[in-house]
Amino acid sequence: MAAKKDAPARRFVAQNRKARHNYFIDDAVEAGLVLTGTEVKSLRGGRASMSDAYASEDKGELWLWNLHIPEYAPAQRFNHEPKRARKLLLHKKQISRLLGQVQREGYTLVPLAIYFNDRGRAKCELGLARGKKAHDKRETIKERDWNREKQRLLRARG
Repeated sequence: MAAKKDAPARRFVAQNRKARHNYFIDDAVEAGLVLTGTEVKSLRGGRASMSDAYASEDKGELWLWNLHIPEYAPAQRFNHEPKRARKLLLHKKQISRLLGQVQREGYTLVPLAIYFNDRGRAKCELGLARGKKAHDKRETIKERDWNREKQRLLRARG
C-alpha cells in the first residue's frame, strides 16, 4: 500500500499570474466550483483563461465572473456558454468573513488558480487581495531581480 504524501496533489489547469503582480495577496481560500459536464471535460484538457476573472457576491452567494472555459468540441449542441457566471462553494462562515473584509476593509476577491485536487474535484483558489500602486510594483520587481542576482552570485562562489 502506498503511503500518503503530506502535501495535497494538485493538477493545475489555469493560474492567474498577473494577480500576484497587481495585488498583495493577504489570504487564500480553496472553493469548490459548480460546473457542467462539458466544462469539466474542457478543464481536464487544460483549457481555461482567467485573466479577467473576479469573484463577487450576489444574494448571499459567491460567484466567479469572466472565467473563460472554451467549449468542448465533441459535445456539439450540448455545450456550455464559455463566459457564464459560476457559483463558488464555500461554508457560510467563510463567505461572511470574506464579504466582511471586502466591504469593510476594501479588499478584492481574486481567483489565483483552478486545479483538480487529489479526489478529482475542480477547485478554485481565491485570494483576498489589496491593490498595488505603481511604486509597489516597481519595488517588487527590484526585489525579485536582486534575489535572482544574489542566487547567481552564490552559485558562482560555491
